[in-house]
Amino acid sequence: MMSEKILIKGNEAVAEAALAAGCRHFFGYPITPQSELAAYLARRMPKVGGTYLQAESEIAAINMVYGASAAGVRCMTSSSSPGISLKSEGLSYLAGCDLPAVIVNVQRGGPGLGSIQPSQADYFQATRGGGHGDYHIMVLAPGGVQEMYSFTVRAFDLADQYRMTVMLLTDGILGQMMEPVLPSAPADGGGGALCDKPWAVGGGSGKRGRNIINSLYLKPSDLEKTNIERYEKYKTVETDGQMSDGYLLDDAEVVVAAYGASSRIAKNAIDEARSRGVRAGLLRPITLWPFPKKAFAKAAEHARAFISLEMSMGQMIEDIELAIRCSRPVTLCNRVGGVAPEPGQVLEAVLNA
Repeated sequence: MMSEKILIKGNEAVAEAALAAGCRHFFGYPITPQSELAAYLARRMPKVGGTYLQAESEIAAINMVYGASAAGVRCMTSSSSPGISLKSEGLSYLAGCDLPAVIVNVQRGGPGLGSIQPSQADYFQATRGGGHGDYHIMVLAPGGVQEMYSFTVRAFDLADQYRMTVMLLTDGILGQMMEPVLPSAPADGGGGALCDKPWAVGGGSGKRGRNIINSLYLKPSDLEKTNIERYEKYKTVETDGQMSDGYLLDDAEVVVAAYGASSRIAKNAIDEARSRGVRAGLLRPITLWPFPKKAFAKAAEHARAFISLEMSMGQMIEDIELAIRCSRPVTLCNRVGGVAPEPGQVLEAVLNA
């Protein structure tokens, strides 16, 4: 494991982190702006004895993840917005079988083919499941290239811990930018205890039984029982898994809520607002699901207003309103279609809040 900082692009940091976490199986399909991630693994994966496979489609890639995960190995796929839509059926199948997997979405503008520029318009898709049926996936939102690395490592551990899909929701800005990164080791050293999965299929040989991975229930009562049990697990994730970060938040009267690249833009505006005597602060959700409701409820105790800064038409704003029970006004500050907000726009929103 490398112990010195390296200068690396965000997409490539995710790929290197996946290898460090013990992932040896990647199935993907090229699409801008995430293609560097797949291209990087195409070079690196064979050198560590892993399997890199460019599937014939995004649909094929997610179903290959389904098969590999069922066999008990750490595996992942990545794509960008339209490609994630194609993977949505497979995401539901993974959830229906309680299979751990990591999926990366480097968001671009939409809907439709949209643009190849950065966006945050896939928030609903990520936090509301993305496919059919009653289920959740855990969603991590990095704010820089270092977190692109460390959150990827963490995603594999969380996926195994809870036996569920974990999505790294990033965007074209973070995927393409370069920053110094200090590589870190996963909690289990890269695929040790957390990858010992007695539930996985194994053909009845060795210590595994003749396990069957399946999401089809012919008796409605059986499916009902399984879904209710699964949601008990989700309650645990919601209780224990909320993560957030604050910047000048403790005394903030105006709280800017932002994740990903937008959170970096917000900090400049907050510094300027402070210099003008306005107590502004940043509350950055790290987990978009489970949404950090506790942190927002606490901030509402001293804040008089919230601003949701998004590169979308306003999706996270709904979760903010729910988290604070509409006890404070929440306004939207946004740009869309691949256009990033500017600090001056955010500052104006703060001063007018």
